Amino acid sequence: MNALIHIRNDTGELRLLFDVCQIFDSSLEPVGQLEAILGLMASHTAMQSGTVLLRNPDGSVRREAGFGPFTRAAYPAYPDGRETVRQVLETALPVAMSMPGNSGGVFILDRAALQNRRKEDIAFIAVPVLTAGQAMGVLAADRLFADSVALAEDVRLLQVLASLIGQTLRVRLEYEERHSSVVEENRRLQALLYDRFRPAGMVGNSDAMRAVFSEVTQVAASNATVLIRGESGTGKELVAAAIHAGSARAEKPLVRLNCAALPEGLVESELFGHERGAFTGATGMRKGRFETADGGTLFLDEVGDLTPLTQAKLLRVLQEKEFERVGGTETRRVDVRLIAATNRDLEAMVKDGSFRQDLYYRLSVFPLILPPLRRRQEDIMPLTSFFAEKYGRENNRPVPRIAPSATALLCAYAWPGNVRELENVIERAVLLCGSAGIIEASHLPPSLQGAGDIQTAPGGGTLEAALESLERRLITEALEEAGGNMSKAAERLGITERIMGLRMKKYCLDFRAFRQTGR
Repeated sequence: MNALIHIRNDTGELRLLFDVCQIFDSSLEPVGQLEAILGLMASHTAMQSGTVLLRNPDGSVRREAGFGPFTRAAYPAYPDGRETVRQVLETALPVAMSMPGNSGGVFILDRAALQNRRKEDIAFIAVPVLTAGQAMGVLAADRLFADSVALAEDVRLLQVLASLIGQTLRVRLEYEERHSSVVEENRRLQALLYDRFRPAGMVGNSDAMRAVFSEVTQVAASNATVLIRGESGTGKELVAAAIHAGSARAEKPLVRLNCAALPEGLVESELFGHERGAFTGATGMRKGRFETADGGTLFLDEVGDLTPLTQAKLLRVLQEKEFERVGGTETRRVDVRLIAATNRDLEAMVKDGSFRQDLYYRLSVFPLILPPLRRRQEDIMPLTSFFAEKYGRENNRPVPRIAPSATALLCAYAWPGNVRELENVIERAVLLCGSAGIIEASHLPPSLQGAGDIQTAPGGGTLEAALESLERRLITEALEEAGGNMSKAAERLGITERIMGLRMKKYCLDFRAFRQTGR
């Protein structure tokens, strides 16, 4: 750091540099410490306002920190101010500007031109923040003009501070690059494991669904009875199919029966079969679902709708592995794995006597709970893409893209119908978007149009839904204020960057979408 050789033997200046180094040493987040650095600079020098501007990947400039009463240095708005910043970034050379009241000019360290400035004039200094010889930003400050010697000393001091900032930022960037490569490799390996063990036909990247996939993998290899719980539309039948496909019974039949879809008098016949003449209309013998599924798996959906008599007969099959057809006397034995599903509160039904307690315990050997879609919002867009591709192919149309306006509505909606509702919405949108190939907000049903309004919070106006809507709005506003800078947005909200990242993932927010919105 050659600039250090020329530092004056000044206790105050040395103290400033010492304090700056201590601040940088105390944190791995140098960008977050720039406000404190500028504050020290103000207290140790005659600077009245200052700012640090950093270059964005797209070449634009953003304000990272600032102090003082002047708005000029926050981003130079007076004549030639912005041009001066651009010049410093392009040439990587310092610039000093004097503002003599109603006119101004740019003087690049020209002492002769600055000797006759008035004391009430304002001097603006901008020096490059260098990293590997390239200007990645600008350190700028305003002060009342003194004389050319003092101005030159201030330029030199800002160059030293900019050098410290640049070196610290370079170390941080190198750390972030290494960290990013490690994180990316970790994600790649996790994706390989995820794809390897994810049940076929199931979509989801959320922690909740990863836990479900893990449980499905564990229970599939066994013969245990599984009780799948969850709201309507969460994919209980799909999970049952995944368990069967991963079991030793995969080559045998998977037989399904929706217990709520049949009249009460026909459920028993459907389960156990009947003999000829067993009841009016029984013109011949018919095998039931248990016999059909022999050696395989029987999936009973909406098992909570079974009558007490059918519950008792089902319990016997689970315990003894045997039954008689309706109207028959011959006892038949079967080897069937049972998977049951319900969206009803079986515990409450056991308490009020509408569901047998012993059957409940027989069914609930391995309970598996599917989370509602509103509890795994990070799965909304992967599911949306999956359904858009599916129905694009089925209707001989190009796979549509999802517009940002539609994405925002999809992520803000509570989805009371869960995945089934999302599938229906996307199928409709694919048909409406036609050959344009882009699903816009206008292609979504009216029920989604007000999804982002906190006054009509999703989920029936529940407290939890209102809090989630408020949280999403606050995070969005913080990202807009910070121009997509997650670190600054997290600091504004008083949370860690890790929590900020998790919340952004939850609400389908991408920091890149806010890069041009910083204020």
